[in-house]
Amino acid sequence: MDSVAKEQNVPVRGRKKSWIGKVVSDKMDKACVVAVERSVQHPVYKKYFKKTTRLMAHDEKNEAGIGDLVKVVECRPLSKRKSCRLVEIIEKAK
Repeated sequence: MDSVAKEQNVPVRGRKKSWIGKVVSDKMDKACVVAVERSVQHPVYKKYFKKTTRLMAHDEKNEAGIGDLVKVVECRPLSKRKSCRLVEIIEKAK
């Protein structure tokens, strides 16, 4: 009975953030750089423009290549710059 009560009082953790982007570099072992584009509105002039964020993602099997469309999710820090991991390859480059 106590174990059930303890499990119900466990705080629920939020969902991990995920991004879809294009692989721009795969030169490293078990890692790749993914460029994620987002649309941002200028605070004064209200014009939308694109901003690019480069995320370093963990690629355990070295299966992603340059130009692939991939999905990455956040995880614990794996190194100084790497805190995302590759979940799936949505579309291979031609």
